[in-house]
Amino acid sequence: MNIIVCMKKIPDPEIPPAKFKLDVETKRVHPPEGIPPVINPYDEHAVELALRLKEKNGGKITALTVDEEASPAIVKHALSMGADEGYVLADAAFSGSDSFSTAYILAQVIKKIGDIDLVLCGRQAADWDNGLVGSLLAENLDWPLVTMAESIETSDKGIEVRRMLLDGCQDFSVPLPAVVTVSSEVGKPRLPSGWGIISASRKEVPVWGVTDIDADPARIGKGAARLELLKLFVPPRERHCEIVEGETTAEAGKKLAEKLLKTGLI
Repeated sequence: MNIIVCMKKIPDPEIPPAKFKLDVETKRVHPPEGIPPVINPYDEHAVELALRLKEKNGGKITALTVDEEASPAIVKHALSMGADEGYVLADAAFSGSDSFSTAYILAQVIKKIGDIDLVLCGRQAADWDNGLVGSLLAENLDWPLVTMAESIETSDKGIEVRRMLLDGCQDFSVPLPAVVTVSSEVGKPRLPSGWGIISASRKEVPVWGVTDIDADPARIGKGAARLELLKLFVPPRERHCEIVEGETTAEAGKKLAEKLLKTGLI
């Protein structure tokens, strides 16, 4: 089984709040000095599920990421976990791409690589939380899609996918090739081994641009974006404190209840 895992680089969620900075003018998050970005945690779950499938069925795992800075860091992380190869999609023309353009870019790469049975994505990115790329990727490829997967098993007809719901789960039988977005119920991703880290550091990660993937310039970059970010800001937090007093505890409690009733809180 040949599997592709699509991944995204995000700011480290463990950043101290004091180091989190926004540029209101450019509508971007400033990466803090000395704290490198990390793989999106949901995508790490997708890598873990891909590795479990490979261990049972054999095959190859390829990691993909779209990154303006052409950094191989998160691809190397997937390689250190056990993925076989990876590519970084980087080109000035990709700058400003929204979820629609990113899905198109990934679809073009997948078509170029060819002979793919399954594409796995994280359920959403932990920075913007849009959760669109996996679904849009399936549309671009014209492949069946299952979202929020907890587990995948192979079958004679393709794969059996268990999908998580708020109050239960659904089981689907899906023909291959297919796209599946993976939920955190898959379980904790494995830690890279020492040899895995050494091996990943020695592997070369090719960087592909527009011409390498035969992308239509009209479908990528800021000019093709269908979503416009109007404002990026940290909402103000205000606290107001009022002391409710009474001659007795019962009287103070009654006054508090009356105030809460007036405000609609109870």
